[in-house]
Amino acid sequence: MSRPDERIPVSSRPVQTPIERSGARGPGAASRTLAGFIFASRWLQAPLYLGLIIAQAVYVVLFFVELWHLIEKSVIKGKFTETEVMLSVLALIDIVMIANLLIMVIIGGYETFVSKIRVDGHHDEPDWLSHVNANLLKVKLAISIISISSIHLLKTFIEVGRMDGGLVKNGKNVIYSNDGVMWEVIIHLAFIVSALALAWIDKMSHHAEPAKAHAPAHAPAPVLAYAVAPAGLADAAAAPAPAGAAVAADAVDADGYVTVRVPAGTVLPEGAQRIG
Repeated sequence: MSRPDERIPVSSRPVQTPIERSGARGPGAASRTLAGFIFASRWLQAPLYLGLIIAQAVYVVLFFVELWHLIEKSVIKGKFTETEVMLSVLALIDIVMIANLLIMVIIGGYETFVSKIRVDGHHDEPDWLSHVNANLLKVKLAISIISISSIHLLKTFIEVGRMDGGLVKNGKNVIYSNDGVMWEVIIHLAFIVSALALAWIDKMSHHAEPAKAHAPAHAPAPVLAYAVAPAGLADAAAAPAPAGAAVAADAVDADGYVTVRVPAGTVLPEGAQRIG
């Protein structure tokens, strides 16, 4: 029988735990093939994003055509009034806004629904790309649409300054009317309400994360004490510690034992005693 103060070393052999085998069968070859085919179908969206890139190139050409018309009529020929210059500039801003919308749809959609864009650490990586998801993409698209609608609404407000009899005409063609302006305002307000609703839904989805996401991922590791005589402390310090072990600076007690924290399941070295 051992003395009360005697420390009994435990065996360094790992404990053999019986393996419990599940009776359920895994997916068959046909199921795996079908799942792989369905997963690969996401690449059908890739040509759509390539088409949007071509559409963006068309907008680039259109931008420079509009810019040349602005320079020609306002600077070279001097035919543009200040209001017409403002409308032309708003048209250029409108094109830029649509190009920004295309970029968000192309990059964000590809990143979310097709494949990861591996540009980690690139100095030109957009800030929003590192945390893009479907909800964030919807909110950003809604904000872009509101910006585009605001530009169109501003152009309308400039044009209605020359309204006569509730109509703005260009020759015989009616450009704006009272009812048309009213519906533009209503549609713009509908865009704003939709964006607020999407932002609220995105915020609620973040608050609805399960509490287990904030729980500690691992149980605290057990504490082991190495039974080392005071005369052998130097040899013990030179011996390799188990993987994941952490030794406190003041862990050596008066009897020459070293307290070490190791991950759960670590095989105990010869002469170690579990104390916690």
